[in-house]
Amino acid sequence: MSELALNGVNRLIAVLPPFRSAWMIILIVIATVALLDPSNLAATVQFALSALASTLPYIAVAVLMIAALKASGAEHTLARAFEGREYQMIVMASLFGGLAPFCSCEVIPFVAGLIAAGAPLSAIMAFWLSSPLIDPPTLFITAAALGWNFAIAKAFFAVGIGLFGGIVVAVLNHGGMFASPAKPGSVAAQCGCGPALGDNKPVWKFWSEQTRLVEFKSAFLHNALFLIKWLSLAYLLEALLIHYVPAKMIGSVVGGEGVLPIVISALVGAPAYLNSYVAPPLVAGLMEQGMSPGAGMAFMIAGAVSCIPAMVGVWSLVRLPVFAAYVLLGLIGAVLSGLVFMWIV
Repeated sequence: MSELALNGVNRLIAVLPPFRSAWMIILIVIATVALLDPSNLAATVQFALSALASTLPYIAVAVLMIAALKASGAEHTLARAFEGREYQMIVMASLFGGLAPFCSCEVIPFVAGLIAAGAPLSAIMAFWLSSPLIDPPTLFITAAALGWNFAIAKAFFAVGIGLFGGIVVAVLNHGGMFASPAKPGSVAAQCGCGPALGDNKPVWKFWSEQTRLVEFKSAFLHNALFLIKWLSLAYLLEALLIHYVPAKMIGSVVGGEGVLPIVISALVGAPAYLNSYVAPPLVAGLMEQGMSPGAGMAFMIAGAVSCIPAMVGVWSLVRLPVFAAYVLLGLIGAVLSGLVFMWIV
């Protein structure tokens, strides 16, 4: 590479912090696919861009909310609204998560906004865990492929996992484990208005004050770039998983009866990507080939909650203890759901 080109690359990288690491990984992944499998490059990039485009409305809403809260000084008021209502919020978040039509990646912008606003981590975790598992369209698709017993059980498990995760996090948080959940520099850490804006009553017409308007524009741009960066990487990884690691191949190792196949199903399903609309017919096919209903439930739930694209997004937002809690609670919830469903069936 010439010195002029090298200087150009260095200047390009210099303007990207703190975004450069993810952008670099994205470029490396695309370059690797172009080198090793050029015929699949267009399909991989197109899939990632299409998935990102479908998520942009959610990103826009979340970023506007974060920027408006920051500019108006309203995040302190919103945080106080949750005081003394933690367990009620866990219940409401779990129920709302069962109705929200978000996958494990689409929910991340909203989680970022809730953390930035100071909502209790326990309620956020309840929504975070339950939201990717079920929604009204998924309920009907699951019922069509696997029957109403399976679909209704999954809906109950979705709410139950949310309640379980929220309560566990509440108990641990009271012991100080998650005192500072947001990773420094992430969208979720952008939660203080700073001394210039103060901590008084919110100024909802923030655009009437130049300082607040500048704060809004800055927060909007920073948070939008942050979320687009990490979700672009997440969806690119999702495209690689779908194209090179077929879910059928992953599921072929989880047949059999008993407790062990349920545990294995959760562990195998966790890193896989199981779209809520694709997973039911896939699991139905695996069950026809010998997978037990309990293992099918564990496989489906683990894949929806803790797939690799979702974990990339989670890692970008929160510190290691919260990340570990999210993954472990998702796995434990999947295993418990499979065991309970096996007992019921």
